[in-house]
Amino acid sequence: MKTKEHKTFDEPPRSFWLAETTYPEYPVLSENLNVDVAIVGGGIAGITSAYWLSKEGLRTAVIEADHILRGTTGHTTAKITSQHGLIYHKTKNGLGEELARQYAIANESAIRMIQKIVTENHIDCDYMPQSAYVYTLQDKYVDKIYDEAKTAASLGIKATYAEETPLPFKVKAAVRFDNQAQFHPLKFLLALTKEMTNKGTLIFEQTRVVDIEENGSYILTTDKGNKITAKKVIIASHYPFYNKPAIYFARIYQKRSYVVAVKTKEKYTGGMYISAEDPTRSLRNQPFGTSELILVGGENHKSGQGKDEAAHYEALADFADEIFTVEDIPYRWSTQDCITLDNIPYVGHFTSKTPNMYITTGFQKWGMTNSMASAMLLRDLIIHGKSPWQDVYTPSRKISPLSAKNFVVQNLNVAFEITKGKLSPLSKDIELNPGEARIIELEGERTGAYRDEEGTLYLVNTTCPHMGCELFWNEAEKSWDCPCHGSRFSYKGDIIEGPSVYSLSEDHDVNTIKKVITEDF
Repeated sequence: MKTKEHKTFDEPPRSFWLAETTYPEYPVLSENLNVDVAIVGGGIAGITSAYWLSKEGLRTAVIEADHILRGTTGHTTAKITSQHGLIYHKTKNGLGEELARQYAIANESAIRMIQKIVTENHIDCDYMPQSAYVYTLQDKYVDKIYDEAKTAASLGIKATYAEETPLPFKVKAAVRFDNQAQFHPLKFLLALTKEMTNKGTLIFEQTRVVDIEENGSYILTTDKGNKITAKKVIIASHYPFYNKPAIYFARIYQKRSYVVAVKTKEKYTGGMYISAEDPTRSLRNQPFGTSELILVGGENHKSGQGKDEAAHYEALADFADEIFTVEDIPYRWSTQDCITLDNIPYVGHFTSKTPNMYITTGFQKWGMTNSMASAMLLRDLIIHGKSPWQDVYTPSRKISPLSAKNFVVQNLNVAFEITKGKLSPLSKDIELNPGEARIIELEGERTGAYRDEEGTLYLVNTTCPHMGCELFWNEAEKSWDCPCHGSRFSYKGDIIEGPSVYSLSEDHDVNTIKKVITEDF
């Protein structure tokens, strides 16, 4: 892809991490299973949890609906940092100093633990110490950045206020966290996977858990009808697919963000960066053969509610052009992250009444440290019954005034999207060009229509199986996305991302429709 004069992306999005990683294959679960701990989800949270439990000698199984590490984990920017935007001053004011300190210690501990594992196991994963910055170009954020630096330092983080950074442009202010790092997440996690499977941990891929029942132990039912009996269960499926009775769907929303990986004429000056203001801009580098890539990220929006998905990539390419001499953009990708009401993850008992069911979710785009911290926390709860960080992460924590306001805002937004989807006008025109999609009215029903490059027409029911919201077309990723809770489906109707556990049903017989519609492609 060329920038500026020729702003077109000729290839579909692909993640750098996934493109250059060779994965082992794991089997589909084809029989009933009995384990000590069943972990639903094979992303970074599920894998790190299984890693720690394998060291405790527990018979553990990871159940992954697709392939491990290829969801959000395979589409990250992979910053190993306790710097999570401007979070500490806000958390201290909302939840109190003690809980803010717990969060700081947990994430700083996660950084040190990742470094220890890499060093002791000689893991070749491009691990590199870095400083992490939150910067601003606007006067209104200067005081907030100063307060963040002061609060973070008081909580034990090596944080300082700065008016200059190594960036090739002038900033108004920044907070710098030292002793942070970056790495290749999949090289690191596949090393952990190899170690834990050698200790007996089981991994099953393309096996979707669709229900959980409690009967002394827990019984998990898969989409193929197999049963997994487990004494304990960890739900690490990114967005919780199982809501009873904790109504997580009303307490979590998803945000989508984007990355372009650029090759530049200039050498990167070091550091990891994120802007305080919107639209978010994130920067870090990554070794790439004998050269390097610069990962330029940002362009956040609520999942399923991007006005023009392709435009987000273009905006990041424009930003890169403004500060670098861009020679090529060999990779670009997007992902979505779960956000909680107060921006602190939910990690711990699924509810206060489920002592043997646990959850880990809501990393709000900072999953590298939060996943390691949550895995250590869950290990301690399962083995010892307590953790020094359990109070700040517990899903049952108190609701602050800010959280209560956010609860109302997010759920009003869901109600609005449901109504908008049901009432939006529909076209009856099914004449589509190759690569084009449209929501149409067909036989009185709201139907998603997509014609691929070979001219084949695909029709799907556009009502999300999760909670009945209406889906919208994502042009950049060629998917049907839910604006309410973030489920995503391929143009064929297959699940790409949950919380839905069911694919889209085809309402109409395409072959019959083709007899009626003239298709000269």
